[in-house]
Amino acid sequence: MEISIVEVTNKKLMNAFLDLPYELYKNNPYNVPALRFDEANTLDPKKNPAFDHCEAKYWLAYQNNKVVGRIAGIYHKAYVEKWNNKYLRFGWIDFIDNIEVARALLNTVENWAKEKNLTAVHGPLGFTDLDYEGMLVEGFEERGTMATIYNYPYYPKMMEALGYAKDVDWVEYRVNVPAKTADKIHKIAELVKKRYQLKIVKFKKAKDLLPYAKQIFQLINETYSDLYGVVELTDKQISYYTKMYFSMIKTEFIILIADKNDKLVAVGITMPSLSAALQKAKGSLFPFGFIHLLKALKKNNEADMLLVGIDKAYQGKGVNALVLQQTNEAFNRNGIVIAESNPELEENTKVQSIWDDFDARQHKRRRCFIKQLS
Repeated sequence: MEISIVEVTNKKLMNAFLDLPYELYKNNPYNVPALRFDEANTLDPKKNPAFDHCEAKYWLAYQNNKVVGRIAGIYHKAYVEKWNNKYLRFGWIDFIDNIEVARALLNTVENWAKEKNLTAVHGPLGFTDLDYEGMLVEGFEERGTMATIYNYPYYPKMMEALGYAKDVDWVEYRVNVPAKTADKIHKIAELVKKRYQLKIVKFKKAKDLLPYAKQIFQLINETYSDLYGVVELTDKQISYYTKMYFSMIKTEFIILIADKNDKLVAVGITMPSLSAALQKAKGSLFPFGFIHLLKALKKNNEADMLLVGIDKAYQGKGVNALVLQQTNEAFNRNGIVIAESNPELEENTKVQSIWDDFDARQHKRRRCFIKQLS
């Protein structure tokens, strides 16, 4: 059957682009659907400040007048300038179990890259490191999280068949939360706190965090700046993400550590797992989706560890032990017994060594693929 590729140029086509994964993964027990309005805002040049330095095109694949695939192409000018790599990104890729559909979608992105005189295509990646990235290659029978992509096992097989190879992998861990902080971590944490005159920032409501918002994101920028594909967030993006995320923060799960001058030196961001709630919500807050999310935020025994940021001047000095100590205690107070790490670069052995002191298993792996263009 003939496959046609149509560029998304109007609201009707964008709705079809947004709808596809909900149909493709309907009733899948491992997929965690994204909130539809959140996806729409991310892809909208009028709302997402990443478009100040990005161009994007979106395409749909049709067969027998039915949508059978989708893909986004992203020309990230700031990435090209920072990393000196003339690469085009792809993301938001989904397709039925048909290699010709995958071929047609990827060929379209590759042709756009060639038009722009770029030398390679890589992904899945988003506009920022806070977007979905990495195609699942291991852990297909593990439930996803709100921050990660789920895909069928045939996706990576077809990527390889179409000439794409591994560029980098991320791994994820499922951790059994100890009933009390390990003695080793506790001792290091207390020693570091005393030696560097550090203090835990106390706050009760999400609005109490707002004065620290810019410092938090600046710390994230600094911590992650050298990692694969990262481009630091602009002030405009920091403001955008502050408005997006701070309204749903559960303050007990946010760890802020400051020095004696009240300058933030470390941040740990976790939250109750929303995986089950998002599956029940099926991509929508209304009419009842928001109720599932509120319930998950209030009562839960699982959490997602989203990120840790540590001032470079304090890295390698044990400050991560203080973040772990405070996180463990917060989990214990709130009845959390299972935690999932966010994706960690395979080569980032320092971060992965943290889990040596825990009952943890590496249960997922995801990949950024790359194809050099001739």
